[in-house]
Amino acid sequence: MPSSSTASVNWDQIDTVLLDMDGTLLDLHFDNHFWLNHVPMRYAELQGITLEQSNAELVETFDAYRGRLEWYCLDFWSEQLKLDIAALKKEVEHLIAIRPGVEQFLQQLSESHKRAVLVTNAHQGSLSLKLANTNIDRYLDMVICSHDFGKPKEDRSFWQSLQTVESFDPERTLFVDDSESVLDSASDYGIRHLRAIVKPDSKQPENFDRRYPAILDFSDLLPIY
Repeated sequence: MPSSSTASVNWDQIDTVLLDMDGTLLDLHFDNHFWLNHVPMRYAELQGITLEQSNAELVETFDAYRGRLEWYCLDFWSEQLKLDIAALKKEVEHLIAIRPGVEQFLQQLSESHKRAVLVTNAHQGSLSLKLANTNIDRYLDMVICSHDFGKPKEDRSFWQSLQTVESFDPERTLFVDDSESVLDSASDYGIRHLRAIVKPDSKQPENFDRRYPAILDFSDLLPIY
């Protein structure tokens, strides 16, 4: 479980920083709008049904795969829904945004001796689109996509696979993610320093129902030394 009751970090105890993307470095509003509004609208148009019917069908379909690798796979949903999901994402890419404090944090991190690694469940197509729009990868030492391992971060074996390409000491690693189920998986693996996100979606209320120390934005973790 988390090693601290506060959001601040003792940087003397950290060598590696693992960072989630959606809802952590980037505003989750893009993803929520896309899956909860844009896809249902396009699906309704394709099927010739009402938006209400579309939402009902999609909620049931989505829930069946939540937390599994398919949940994050653009190719899977393109096949299931008969929609070009990658093309639909391009239609609303203007909503892709970096969360407050992220760029300053990443810049300081890149200037420190800490290793910065993006670890995301996002499909390669979504990852490429978001990096092209934000350029946050210019601050990172490595970008890891769970699809390359064939397992999501919720699966404890993901972390074992990660160790084969990015050696890190769990006791000296900070991991920041907006998903408690992912943080649980990282905690089970032994990652000591865990931080959640208070407000992953800028358009939604703050999340106070959490079991891990949480940050409002990345300025809460500064300075890095």
